[in-house]
Amino acid sequence: MYHIAIYLYLIGVAILSLFNRKVKKMWKGEREAVKTLREKVDPNAKYIWFHAASLGEFEQGRPLIEYIRKHYPSYKILLTFFSPSGYEVRKDYEHADIVCYLPLDTVFNARRFLNAIRPSMVFFIKYEFWYNYLHILKKRNIPVYSVSSIFRPNQIFFRWYAYEYRKVLKCFTHFFVQNEKSKELLSTIGIYNVDVVGDTRFDRVLDIKEQAKDLPLVQAFIANKPTFVAGSSWAPDEQIFIKYFNEHPNWKLIIAPHVVNKEHIDSIKAQISGRVVLYSQASKADVETADCMIIDCYGLLSSIYRYGNIAYVGGGFGVGIHNVLEAAVWNIPVIFGPNNRNFMEARNLIAASGGFEISSYANFEALMQRFSQSPAFLEQSGNNAGQFVKDFTGATTRVLSHIEL
Repeated sequence: MYHIAIYLYLIGVAILSLFNRKVKKMWKGEREAVKTLREKVDPNAKYIWFHAASLGEFEQGRPLIEYIRKHYPSYKILLTFFSPSGYEVRKDYEHADIVCYLPLDTVFNARRFLNAIRPSMVFFIKYEFWYNYLHILKKRNIPVYSVSSIFRPNQIFFRWYAYEYRKVLKCFTHFFVQNEKSKELLSTIGIYNVDVVGDTRFDRVLDIKEQAKDLPLVQAFIANKPTFVAGSSWAPDEQIFIKYFNEHPNWKLIIAPHVVNKEHIDSIKAQISGRVVLYSQASKADVETADCMIIDCYGLLSSIYRYGNIAYVGGGFGVGIHNVLEAAVWNIPVIFGPNNRNFMEARNLIAASGGFEISSYANFEALMQRFSQSPAFLEQSGNNAGQFVKDFTGATTRVLSHIEL
């Protein structure tokens, strides 16, 4: 059934690539991956292969990549992606020797790909369980590690009918999982080569914090006034918090929307009653008299959170929230929408009293009033968020302590 599904998917992607630019990029990149390897692989080098589905998983693998690059320079790094949203952003990543797409998981593709790279070891990040690649790697006695993985009872591995597909888990040399529940679930199906190490994203956000940029325009904009930073926001998020700030002009509002295009930015501007400036077009004189700043470019959000007193992370009224850790690391409370049940870091942040779920404007308004009326509550909530991140760091070191390089 797995092989049938893969070939049906392959046909579907081929057809869809005729009409969708993103899918076309992925389809072309997958077909050219082996050619890229044959052109770039150094036959005398030892390669460590990291595979991440997309950008979020890459960020989880990144601390490991950069540690190995720094401390074990004799190895070369191959980085592969499944999604264009990961590859297009990181195709020039300076800490990898080769970056390419991963061809779809057919037996033929897997053999060609592995023959071209011949990795010394492999790291699959989080949810990557490619049946054919893993079985061939196991047959060739190449160590394969699952990093920052997390397991839930509703996954296929734990269904009574999934005995055959479950064998894919036996191909891993070791699992480095995020929590005890994952370890317990794996033990119910006879998988015991497991250690609970946490999530490498916590290490990554500390690295990001240390490398944060100073942004003089943003500093001039906030002008020592209380500031609210909304990151990766979508329209349903904006409809809630913009209403509040229209009614409370004593706050400064910074919005870094998830989608940066003219249509979305114009929609945001139309909702705001105060003066709005775009970061890319503003001068120091412009920002000093503005009420809201829209960040109309990418790559600044993790640095911008440092200028806020409170953060809002978008996506919780849609498919799921974005990265709450990038905000929490700055010792500020983090607000987000209700779709966060599958995001362990958000649930734990709530438990640590540094994260706050809202489901309506009334929830948001009540929470903001509490923050405004109690500076002590605001400060303690922020400290709780920052301490939460610090308490869960160290996964990278724990992973590497189990691996022979």
